[in-house]
Amino acid sequence: MKKPYFPQLEDIWRAARVIKTVSAPTPLMHSLNISEEHQASVFLKREDLQPVRSYKIRGAFNKMASLTEEELANGVVCASAGNHAQGVAFACRHLKVKGVIFMPTTTPKQKVSQVQMFGKEFVAIKLVGDTFDAAKEKALDFSEATQAAFVHPFDDEKVIEGQGTVGLEILEQTKVPIDYLILPIGGGGLAAGVSTVFRKLSPRTTIIGVEPLGAPSMSESIAAGKVLCLESIDKFIDGASVKQVGEKNFHICKEHLHRVITVAEGKVCSTILKLYNKDAIVAEPAGALALAALDQLQEEIQGKNVVCILSGGNNDITRTEEIKERALLYSQLKHYFIIRFPQRAGALKEFVNEVLGPTDDITHFEYVKKHNRENGPAVIGIELAQKEDFNPLMTRMKERNFFSRYLNEDEGLFQLLV
Repeated sequence: MKKPYFPQLEDIWRAARVIKTVSAPTPLMHSLNISEEHQASVFLKREDLQPVRSYKIRGAFNKMASLTEEELANGVVCASAGNHAQGVAFACRHLKVKGVIFMPTTTPKQKVSQVQMFGKEFVAIKLVGDTFDAAKEKALDFSEATQAAFVHPFDDEKVIEGQGTVGLEILEQTKVPIDYLILPIGGGGLAAGVSTVFRKLSPRTTIIGVEPLGAPSMSESIAAGKVLCLESIDKFIDGASVKQVGEKNFHICKEHLHRVITVAEGKVCSTILKLYNKDAIVAEPAGALALAALDQLQEEIQGKNVVCILSGGNNDITRTEEIKERALLYSQLKHYFIIRFPQRAGALKEFVNEVLGPTDDITHFEYVKKHNRENGPAVIGIELAQKEDFNPLMTRMKERNFFSRYLNEDEGLFQLLV
């Protein structure tokens, strides 16, 4: 059996010298707000401030810079949900190499536009499939047919070494020992590279990987002792939602990470909004994963020095309403019901005056009057000021015979009606 690949420090140092031509070190910023909230000293590694607004430029450029002139002459091809594509596009334009980039049709438009902007005439974008994995299959087919070099987003030695340079910068920038390093995991390239650096240069640091609850591909693979391919995933956190992690990354993460935890998509949305409102930081869902895990780790990180990698800031503004909705649902502040309205004048007024609390707000209302019926159903969304208001609201609806069905817990009907 072939021995698993593990990066060497000298290769990561070499990658750091290579990427200096396109990327300056990003700040390691102490966050006063987050530190006070969690009673710890929390630092953010601001990879959202890269030229392509994510760390992906590191691995993509390091890989492409390692290719021979003959390989580059055939062009390159990659598959990506967005950030890796931007790194490859940037590298194509910088190196004047032709590239074809396959992206899922579900990729936010903002990321597609950014890829074209960074690559200009050097890249062609092809939108295929609903997931990264589907786009990857098409990219591999294209590579085989044209001999274009495939630039993998995470399962590649040069990509892993490039991402590992984030770890070198963190240790160069910090003036205090790091007790906890918290980083996001998608395919595992960042986690594999950075954890290698920390295991060798800061062995006392506890390293925790964070995955989306709806795409726990690394944690389930580690539990099984082998790489698994998940049957289905929640694609909302597009930058970190993959069905299958990299084989190389799996072996490294299994050896180096102290543990991997998952965070609910709604919690990530709450974190995105908090970052923007309190710190004026625009984070994409994958970029906020590490920070979203802090609540789970509250007891053990108190009084400790904690570094969270904020991995990307490519957030499409058109997703803001969905992010807010998911955050409210997760926080139990947004609730949807089917309400039975008596078909008589004054029923709605009674509901507003007698059922709703003083701070309850109707944010969604769908109703069509049905003649010759005693009651008419309406789909209503109500936003609460605090989650403790929910039970009293339910009690008042039932007492006055308005309640018909609670939709938040009925996933099938909820997706159909709301």
